[in-house]
Amino acid sequence: MSIAPKKPAIAAAALVFLAILTLAAAPTRAADPQLQWIGHAAFKITTANGKVIVIDPFITKNPKAPAALKDLKTFGKIDVILLTHGHGDHVGDAPALAKMHNAKIWAPAGLGSTLGTLGIVPEELAGRMNKSGTVTPIEGVKITMVRAEHSSEFTTKNPVTGKPQVYPSGEPAGFVIRLSNGVTVYHMGDTGFFGDMDLIRERYAPDIILIPIGGHYVMDPSDAAWVTNRMLRPTKAIPMHYGTIPI
Repeated sequence: MSIAPKKPAIAAAALVFLAILTLAAAPTRAADPQLQWIGHAAFKITTANGKVIVIDPFITKNPKAPAALKDLKTFGKIDVILLTHGHGDHVGDAPALAKMHNAKIWAPAGLGSTLGTLGIVPEELAGRMNKSGTVTPIEGVKITMVRAEHSSEFTTKNPVTGKPQVYPSGEPAGFVIRLSNGVTVYHMGDTGFFGDMDLIRERYAPDIILIPIGGHYVMDPSDAAWVTNRMLRPTKAIPMHYGTIPI
């Protein structure tokens, strides 16, 4: 699906877990990058040169994820993993995928520290960054961390007591991903709306937003529609984070 200027719209591709969106700034070519939604807030971006970025890979324990994708080997090689915050439905399978592919995780600084300090991933794979920080883990791809309005804690089993224990994991965030062909994708993470979304539009002008709509913990569809049409005004909006958690 080529991207051309038009009114913001909910992309039909988002209604199917295996849908793939072509991230083309010009007529589609074989080397155009691809965006794949794999359920909840998990996405896979394949760049024009074949590098793979995975965002919030909550897969094996996601009741709505396609069975075929619950075998993590189906992803092929992964180069970069992005985590928006520390909740289990976002960290998900990131540690397993990081170790499987020797792929660095980029996350809010507090979450990166916790994952590394607890030995959940090797220290060298536990990347740390903060809002307004930019990394270039793949040639030609710039990834900037931006604000999200949510909470962030990381819970894992205490090896001594065997009980769940909560650890700090920094502040929640979103990611603005600027691809080498000029297309900009904004993964909003878990968020409510906030006034600085106007600044994100002015500064980064995202072509595609990946926007939560589930309500209760994040924006509901009404809020998401307002943000899409009045604030961010992208070419396409793909809804996420819905139909998974019963509440």
